[in-house]
Amino acid sequence: MKVLFAGGNGYYPEFSGGVQSSTHHLVQQLRDRGHQAGVLAALFGDGFFGFKARLKLKLSGESGVMDSFPGYPVIRGWFPWEAASVAVKKLQPDVAVVQCHKSVPIGKALEAHGVPLVVYLRNVEFHELAGDLRELTSALYIANSEFTARTYNQKFGIDSVVIPPTINPETYRTQTTRDHVTFINPYKEKGFELAVQIAANCPDIPFLFVESWKLSDDHRAEIEKIIAPLKNVRLENRTSDMKTVYGRTKILLAPSKWEEAWGRVASEAHCSGIPVVGSRRGGLPEAIGEGGIVIDYDAPLDEWTSAIRRLWSDEAEYQQLSRAALDFAARPLMQPARQFAAFLDVLERAAASRPAERKAS
Repeated sequence: MKVLFAGGNGYYPEFSGGVQSSTHHLVQQLRDRGHQAGVLAALFGDGFFGFKARLKLKLSGESGVMDSFPGYPVIRGWFPWEAASVAVKKLQPDVAVVQCHKSVPIGKALEAHGVPLVVYLRNVEFHELAGDLRELTSALYIANSEFTARTYNQKFGIDSVVIPPTINPETYRTQTTRDHVTFINPYKEKGFELAVQIAANCPDIPFLFVESWKLSDDHRAEIEKIIAPLKNVRLENRTSDMKTVYGRTKILLAPSKWEEAWGRVASEAHCSGIPVVGSRRGGLPEAIGEGGIVIDYDAPLDEWTSAIRRLWSDEAEYQQLSRAALDFAARPLMQPARQFAAFLDVLERAAASRPAERKAS
């Protein structure tokens, strides 16, 4: 099959996050099995890469421009729904996987070209869809958690196949020196304010805050000002090699404030037997499961700090939860081969719905 992943956000190297990581892994799995895959994404136009893409886009006179930065074709445009025609012409997809930002206008543009859709529901931010999913008449649905599937069923009356974010364990599995409590993605939505309070209450424990979503200069300056009085907290830049982060992590802190659809960092940490202390929000408890401790976001601060202190100092409890994290990472639901088989089945069912005349063309 020829598969197009399409969304209204950016893609490597302009933007990285959980969706991009999961998409990249799915593309790799498809290509390893002889399928073709590409991506349709928004162009941000920043930096040297963005400058070259902007120039190429202007000279082409088209709504999208193609590169192969991640090792496979990526079509980028200011407005991906307008660049859908370019993606269809260049990549001739048998099926498109539409996800996250602007899913509805992008999906409608692809449907207009006769491309069957699979909508991968990765968050519960309905406004990001930019429309009503019921307008996509051909779509099949995948949800990244039971929570996500249930939420969309209640809102739109749609049924989804549940497939958690695909993770290649070898990308994250590593020995760890257990030097830090690590908090990834210092944004308010991810629980930055609570993470700061927890770190302040544990001055004897070193905390590592790691950028994930790119921080603007002003945002970074604000974070650095807030954590400056805390001598046990260090902020590090984002990295494409998360082993360098997990290789120093004893406990992963995930005090998310918003309703996470899953909680990819929890699954990544589990690959190395790193327990997670996280909030009871959205699908995050599904991701943490037996491999950590789940606490109400609004619980007293002492409940959060005592959980961190207990895991930091009680070796017996730590070892128990570390083994549980490894076991949880190895459960059938998270096995890449099983996940990919379920994913491919949905794609094949969607592609089979394409009219014969469209397939021939």
